[in-house]
Parts: sequence; C-alpha cells; structure tokens
Amino acid sequence: MDPRNLLIIMSDQHNRRMLGCYGHDIVRTPNLDGLAARGTLFTDAYTPCPVCVPARAAFATGKYVHQIGTWDNAIAYDGSIPSWHHLLRERGCQVVSIGKLHFRSKEDDNGFSDEQIGMHIIDGMGDLLGLVRDEDMPKRGGSHKMATMAGPGESMYTAYDREIAARAQIWLREEAAKYAGKPWVLFVSFVCPHFPLTAPPEHFYPYWDRALPLPKLYERRHEPLHPYLEDYRKSFAYDEYFETPEMIKRAQAGYYGLCSFLDENVGKVLRALADAGLADNTRVVYTSDHGDNLGARGLWGKSTMYEEAVGVPLIVAGPGLPATGKQMSTPTSLLDLYPFIIEGAGEASPETISADHPGTSIERLIYAPDSNRAVFSEYHGMGSKTAAYMIRKGPYKLVHYADYAPQLFDLASDPEELNDIARQANAKPVLDELTAELLRICDPNAIDQQAKAAQKRRLEHVGGKAFAIGRGDLGFSPPPGVKPDFA
Repeated sequence: MDPRNLLIIMSDQHNRRMLGCYGHDIVRTPNLDGLAARGTLFTDAYTPCPVCVPARAAFATGKYVHQIGTWDNAIAYDGSIPSWHHLLRERGCQVVSIGKLHFRSKEDDNGFSDEQIGMHIIDGMGDLLGLVRDEDMPKRGGSHKMATMAGPGESMYTAYDREIAARAQIWLREEAAKYAGKPWVLFVSFVCPHFPLTAPPEHFYPYWDRALPLPKLYERRHEPLHPYLEDYRKSFAYDEYFETPEMIKRAQAGYYGLCSFLDENVGKVLRALADAGLADNTRVVYTSDHGDNLGARGLWGKSTMYEEAVGVPLIVAGPGLPATGKQMSTPTSLLDLYPFIIEGAGEASPETISADHPGTSIERLIYAPDSNRAVFSEYHGMGSKTAAYMIRKGPYKLVHYADYAPQLFDLASDPEELNDIARQANAKPVLDELTAELLRICDPNAIDQQAKAAQKRRLEHVGGKAFAIGRGDLGFSPPPGVKPDFA
C-alpha cells in the first residue's frame, strides 16, 4: 500500500451481528452500512480477548494477551511495551487518540502525539474483583445496573461519546492539514454501545415501539450451561435482575438504540473527513474491542467465547483497498490491524513488525485469502475460575478450557452455536487438529497458571482479597471527570 492517512474508529462491546451490513433486519446503522458498501467487510473477525483492557492492550501492541501479561481489567497496558502508536510517533507521524483507551493511566507515555479525553482504568487499579478467581468468587454488586439503567435518556457514556465525536470533527477540520508531510493516524474510540443501556430517546423509541424477538435461547436460560458459563453467570448474575419481559425489551431497545447512536457519531466523523477534503487520501477502519451476549442463553455482557462476545465487526475502506462492498470470510483478528497500520503509514521494517507479532495485514488477507487460517483468542479475567481459549479454523471453532471439558462448534452448519459436538465420536480428528493449533501458540495450562500467579501478586500488592471485595464493583468504568460509583 502507498502511505496514506488512517482514521481508526473503535467502539466498545459492539456485537458484530447488530449492524445492517452484517445482516441484522432491525438495527439501523446507515453510516457504517455505507462504509461497508464502499469498502471491505470481514464476516469472521475476532477479538484477542473478550473483555476491554486486555483486548485494547493486545490491539495496541499487536501481540497476544499472554505475550504481554495484561490478563484482565486490573492489569492494564502501561506503555512499557512498544505499540503501533509509539513506533509511528517515533518515526515522525502525528498519532492522535480521542476517547477511550482503558490503559493504566494518562500519566504513562501511551505513545500518542496527542491524547485527548482518554478514559483509563480507575485509580490505575481498575477492576480488582476480577483478580479473585478462586472457588469463592464474589457475586458482582454492580450487575443490577444492566437491567435497572436500561431505557431512554442520556448517560455519562452518551455525553462522553458526543464529546469524542465533536473533538474528532474539530481535529479533522482544523488540525489534520498541518501534518501533510507524513501520514497521520487518528484513533477515535467511542464507548457505546457498552452498557449502561441508556439510549437517547430518538434512538430508543424506534425499537421500543415495535415488536422485538426475545434474545436467542432466552427461554432456556434456566437450563444448565457449560461449567465455565455457570461460573460466569453466577458471578455476574446479570439476568437475575431482568424480572419482566418489559425489562428485557428495554435492554434490547437500549442496546439497539446505542448502536444507532454510535452510527450517528460515526457519520459525523466521516462527514467531517469528507468536508475537510481528506477522504480521498485517508483509509478508514471500523471495529470494536469485543462483542456482547445481549441476553443470548440468558447471558449478558462479554467474557465468553460465543460468537456474540468474541466476534467483532471489522470494516476497512479507502485508497488502495477494494471499493466494491467486498465481503471476506477469512478468519481475522484485531491483531491483523497492527501490521496493516504500520505498513499503511509506510513504516514497515524488522524494528516495527517482528516475528513475535502474530498478525497478518488485513490488506494481504483481502488479496490473498486463506480459508484454512487459524485465529486465536484467550480469556483470564473476571467471572472465570479457569482460562478459556478459542481456535477458529475453517468452519470449526474449538473452545478449550484449562480445567473443564472443551466445546466444539461447526459454524458452517450451526452458525448459532446451538450444538456442541465435542463429545461426538466423529469429532476427534477435528478436536485433535484444533488442539494442535492451540499448542503451537501456547501451553494452555502453563499460561493459566502464569495468569493466576500474576493476579495473585497484583491482589496482594493492592491490599488482598478483602480489600478488593470491600472496594466493590463499578459495573462500568466512568469517563474522565466522573466520580466512580461502586456498588
């Protein structure tokens, strides 16, 4: 690719199925649909970890979570490992961040030329309850916020996203032209549709005023789940607070409304790019850090390896890329954006992209698709007693647990993951093949113990289990300038 400017737009907790361009027949996302129509949409993109802090650290560094040790929402990126923003800034590119980062602190050198209204973990400590992963895992006090805050209105997050969109428009109109000598990168990071599920009324009521189907398998929510999922739902207990069908619908309409609100803000940023005369020389990426279960199987939030949580939307458009509404089914990872960003700025070298960066540039995947490629995700955080690992290869997805039996899904014949085929006799060759792919990446048991040892040390450093439990549960991190509300 020729060196060009790059606009990266990231959302938070956007289930990739909740966009018109991904086939949803209810959610309205015209601006993102338009971006997909003039670019390339990846149908099978995945996060390296289905929770915020580790996913964003992996995206920044282009490395797996177990390579960098940012295990959970209390062990965040601190700028000590080179990121694509550090490396491009060092080579003379203007690299600007506006919005959520979820790193350790704004006092760290996070690698940006300019970091505006960055949202980071609370007090440099984050979610300490996530460090407690033993048999006596605490029940989360803030879980009620998922149900009780769902509905029409404004929240600290909608206000924050409006400010992010405003600052991004201003930067594109007033600052971008000052950096014509080398490509610039603008990272615009929204928090919606992450809960609280409070959506502006103009976006909430179009969904509330129509019939909405119940979440997938919601009628079976009281049936036993896999032990890993039982651990998660007992700790977070989100569904205990949905007492009536109306409350479920309010949550759905809130999430759908936040998807449309996000799309509105994306549209404002894209229009500012065009109005500033920069669209023809700027590539655009849209993605999210992870997805959201949104009530499927009675699960809410993230932290699982189901497609709803581990899958992410990924759309790219701009000069040097197909402009035909192309759809790519090659399994893809957020880590594949690391070499794409570096190469797109014209700064690819052994010093910037090394052998321990596992990603392959999405530009290469577009022109040389590999349907047999294996993509990896891992989870070591809140609500889990044991590590979870995902390998997606071809039509199959393996979910391997350090201490529990695996799950296996054939996504070609069972895209909704209704049937775990791991115990079927004819599944053994597939299990063996995907397990071998996992072992080529890491030793799952050793990594599980490494994560737990690091979390134990971190817990002792901040004051122990009693302190973490006594501090309470945020439910969600507040934006800059907003006082934390522990439950």
